[in-house]
Amino acid sequence: MAQPVRTPRELDEPPTLDPIAIQRAYRLHRARRHARLERRRATRRARLRFYLVAGALLLACLVLAVTIWREVERLFGL
Repeated sequence: MAQPVRTPRELDEPPTLDPIAIQRAYRLHRARRHARLERRRATRRARLRFYLVAGALLLACLVLAVTIWREVERLFGL
């Protein structure tokens, strides 16, 4: 079925924009950007914590291995 012809809006009439909607959109995008940056920071901190704990465990294992080796040498006279 045929549709009625659309009449173009007058060129002098500005489009109606809701200023509150614009502010909400800015706030939404700022919140998204803030959340993205916070996730990046949290990821970096988690990575740093992981490497620090892994390094501490490696150091503890080395100290334990050297201590055990010295005790074995002392006990068996190697």
